Amino acid sequence: MGATDEVAREAEREKVLSVKDLTVGFGSKIVLDNLNLDIYRGEILGFVGASGAGKSVLMRTVLRLLPRRSGTIEILGSDYDAVDERSRMELDTRLGVLFQHGALFSALTVKENIQLPMREYLDLPKWLMDELAYLKLDLVGLDPDAADKYPSELSGGMIKRAALARALALDPDLVFLDEPTSGLDPIGAAEFDELIARLRDTLGLTVYMVTHDLDSLFSVCDRIAVLGQKRVLVEGTIDDMLGNDDPWVKSYFRGKRARSIPRRDGPAASGRVTD
Repeated sequence: MGATDEVAREAEREKVLSVKDLTVGFGSKIVLDNLNLDIYRGEILGFVGASGAGKSVLMRTVLRLLPRRSGTIEILGSDYDAVDERSRMELDTRLGVLFQHGALFSALTVKENIQLPMREYLDLPKWLMDELAYLKLDLVGLDPDAADKYPSELSGGMIKRAALARALALDPDLVFLDEPTSGLDPIGAAEFDELIARLRDTLGLTVYMVTHDLDSLFSVCDRIAVLGQKRVLVEGTIDDMLGNDDPWVKSYFRGKRARSIPRRDGPAASGRVTD
């Protein structure tokens, strides 16, 4: 497929998130400068970049947790700045977030954590919220008895799954994942990747994943966007990354730590691939 065909194909796809000419700064320091990024329905986008480059800043700006100096952000075709407060709240319900380390409230049970978005945005009876919480637990592969446990009683992998269940509480269209496999062992990370892919396939989720995990980028991401020089430097498939000659991209995807990542046109040798 030629470049023209690829552009035409993307033009036909629905943009779930569209960021245009975004500039974010703190004091005299500009972190993001005229950044542009589109995410299309049903894809898992991996977002990578050097530490401190602004990956989490972009995610938090899209979520309105940080102010921006200029630029537009459209969610599901609606510009946040151009709609009324009620429409903004409706848009908020279409987004789910899994923050790094889970960010569960320690004084609340898992079930109560999952129900927080329901209490904020919906008017539901307690019995129905309980039923929905158990459904979300099942969706992420947690047993029902996890519902009444506190975060301190959970393993790292269970915390990530409980936080994902909370992110899915309102049946969002777009889910933001901030370093979802950090702190997990290789088996736990692989299982979490498989869970994300399964949820995308069964629920039609669109996923924005900030990650450093090369295995995640290779195994579940449809496209990858690289943040560098305060903007999206490169975007494309894993094969596009492996063939790119930008010094940072080359070092990241073809450096010493990436030597086990297989090319899709060559023999598999990844640490997560077994005979």
